[in-house]
Amino acid sequence: DRIVYSSAFRRLKRKTQVFLSPMGDHYRTRLTHTLEVSEIARTIARAMRLNEDLVEAIALAHDLGHPPFGHGGETALKEIYSPDFSHHKQSLRIVDILEQNGKGLNLTYEVRDGILKHSKGYGKIIPDDPAEMASTVEGNIVRIADIMAYLNHDLDDAIKSGVVNADQVPETCEKILGHTHSERATAMIKDLIAHSKPQDGTLYLNMSNEVFNAMGELRQFLYENVYRSIRVHNEFIKARRILTELYTFFLNNETLLLKELAAMEMSKCNHRSQSKERCVCDFIASLTDRRALDLYSTIFFPSPMV
Repeated sequence: DRIVYSSAFRRLKRKTQVFLSPMGDHYRTRLTHTLEVSEIARTIARAMRLNEDLVEAIALAHDLGHPPFGHGGETALKEIYSPDFSHHKQSLRIVDILEQNGKGLNLTYEVRDGILKHSKGYGKIIPDDPAEMASTVEGNIVRIADIMAYLNHDLDDAIKSGVVNADQVPETCEKILGHTHSERATAMIKDLIAHSKPQDGTLYLNMSNEVFNAMGELRQFLYENVYRSIRVHNEFIKARRILTELYTFFLNNETLLLKELAAMEMSKCNHRSQSKERCVCDFIASLTDRRALDLYSTIFFPSPMV
């Protein structure tokens, strides 16, 4: 409940998933992605008789720290703030430190661990390294549900936008997973449920080689033809410039920075406990696409004389 009522959760509705929000009303945003992850994770947890509240809490909070403009925004903060910046660490920072004017959301260890371990980048869907896995089965379900969600809806949005054509999708993926969003999601979910087994008192998540490999092939297709496409990439180049210039501006304008942080109900800058760079990074990462564009226009565009 505290996650849903947080300011950070409300801001997800104005944050890009893949396609920048001005491109159309029916593309996924970071909020609709989050809801789809939550739905998939709860479906899996219910079938396995696991803790549905836990998977829902992890899923709802897993992308709270994602910067505006999708992964282009994350790349920008890696370049201008720190190579160690990542949206999953920022999500944990939001629920622990930044929300409620610095009080945080007081979440359990299991939820916080699941938030931190949900991200995989282009790593394995089910990792071999125990250090990359959440401490709970529910946390690992959210990790897999996250991939299931974006594989399906990013492909769906890419076809609707014309970035790719339906006939470009690898034939093996369609044969194994299906031709529609519903068919693909159902195939993935059922396969995970059917092949996950208990062993020595521990439930191990698993998938068939056929479906697992098809998911990997579909992910590779999306990286090559959607995420790295000229049309999507060119928009993120623009987004990186916007965030870079805003970052530099707010480093030198603390009064306005504090005003913006107060409006977001986030903890204010305290130079005794954190650097100004850290404060500005927190602010930039919490912006919505729309607010970033509005600030950029106000700050850097000339105003006509009346």
